[in-house]
Amino acid sequence: MSRFIAPLLFGLIGAGILVALGLWQMQRLDWKLGVLAEIDARISAPPEPLPVMLSPTEQKYQPVELDGDILPGEIRILVSRKQIGAGYRIVSPLRTGDRLILLDRGFTADENKDATRSTGPVHVLGNLHWPDDRTSSTPDNDAAANIWFARDIGAMAEALGTEPLLVVARQITPQDPAIEPMPVDSAGIPNDHLQYAITWFSLAVVWLIMTAYYIVRQRKTGET
Repeated sequence: MSRFIAPLLFGLIGAGILVALGLWQMQRLDWKLGVLAEIDARISAPPEPLPVMLSPTEQKYQPVELDGDILPGEIRILVSRKQIGAGYRIVSPLRTGDRLILLDRGFTADENKDATRSTGPVHVLGNLHWPDDRTSSTPDNDAAANIWFARDIGAMAEALGTEPLLVVARQITPQDPAIEPMPVDSAGIPNDHLQYAITWFSLAVVWLIMTAYYIVRQRKTGET
């Protein structure tokens, strides 16, 4: 029996480590769900005035309600939507009071890329946002062709002559019928901790099965 002690301990310790990793991922899942709940609560909170001093960390997702005028000019950011296909986010300059900011009006289909957009007075409900659209594989924006691949706020503000402040619309009144708002939400924030936990727990089960198989095989070999 002594020759089985080492593989048995090896199997139990290995499975214990894998289970511990799975439990850690479950703790991370609880933490992430709490973070997402805070973000959702922030998004749906009562509107606040536009901030004078910008603090992206503290003001991200801040709800705002404002009146202003959509001015001519736009930036088109290439995106794709499930069951719809390729299209563009439309970002226009919005004058509100004595300020000129960026307004993410929402999605328009590819066939409407060159359509004339509505401008003029609007009432906007939305959220401040500093999106993190760019990854290492994101192409450079083609400003000359007005095809952008990320909402780079500094570059968009420079192109449209606005403050580096973006409002993502939840509702615009009146709404351009060819543009559908794409409001800020937490759905796009990764939360893979449950899948990771399942993976670790599954590996622990496989580890124990392989350990048992090894011990049984060694036992049969010793009996023959």
